[in-house]
Amino acid sequence: MISLKDSEFKELMEFMKGNYGINLTEKKILIEGRLNNMIIEKGFSNFSDYLKFVFKNSSGNEINTLIDKLTTNHTFFMREANHFEYFRDIVLPYLEGCSKTKDLSIWSAGCSSGEESYTLAMIIADYFGTQKSIWNTKILATDISKKVLEIAREGIYSLDAINNIPNYWKQKYFNKVNNGNYQVCEEIRNELIYRDFNLMTQVFPFKKKFHVIFCRNVMIYFEPKIKMELINKFYDLMEPGGYLFIGHSESVNKNETKFEYIMPAVYRKG
Repeated sequence: MISLKDSEFKELMEFMKGNYGINLTEKKILIEGRLNNMIIEKGFSNFSDYLKFVFKNSSGNEINTLIDKLTTNHTFFMREANHFEYFRDIVLPYLEGCSKTKDLSIWSAGCSSGEESYTLAMIIADYFGTQKSIWNTKILATDISKKVLEIAREGIYSLDAINNIPNYWKQKYFNKVNNGNYQVCEEIRNELIYRDFNLMTQVFPFKKKFHVIFCRNVMIYFEPKIKMELINKFYDLMEPGGYLFIGHSESVNKNETKFEYIMPAVYRKG
């Protein structure tokens, strides 16, 4: 097994923190475990040479692979279901009632392999029903991992993966494909705009503000200062009355943000 020297660990740690906000301070053993086999397969005998190779790779493919290895993209349909229930029962009726343009702007930030964003799209389709065609409800879904975005765009999941969703969703919004897998129907897939995006980007390029932002279980990798800077960016990017959903394992310091606390992991711009 190739050992990660302190100097190599520091170099990698500073790179991931500076470019992606990811804090690897306590992750030395995890890094060694996740990268060892890949480094050996690529023909390297130490981390220094591997890191030089990654940083000099102009295509960005090697950095994408490194990010995929060092971050956990575990998610599933209906994760933290009370958020989706609140979105359906409280948020959507509020937005419907105050919208003058029939235009909803929703961002799934850190969308991973698409389960969260597709869940939101199916809830919206159910809620508006026959009126759906007169609303613009396309959802922006972003992640730094190109690998998981490819999975999300395809929208193909195993039967086990869709076990938690309502049975009528399986019948209405999924089509059976090869090897017993199921694909999200085209109608719902067309509601999503998938883009690779780094939340550490200094200036966010969005032209219009959002009514709802889901950024759940992403900031667990961030140091408190970086996390609060991002949360306050979300605030500035949001329409008055807009809602922010974060993960239950995450928190917001109420003294450092203008967001109003609504319920666990749900905040609102006044």
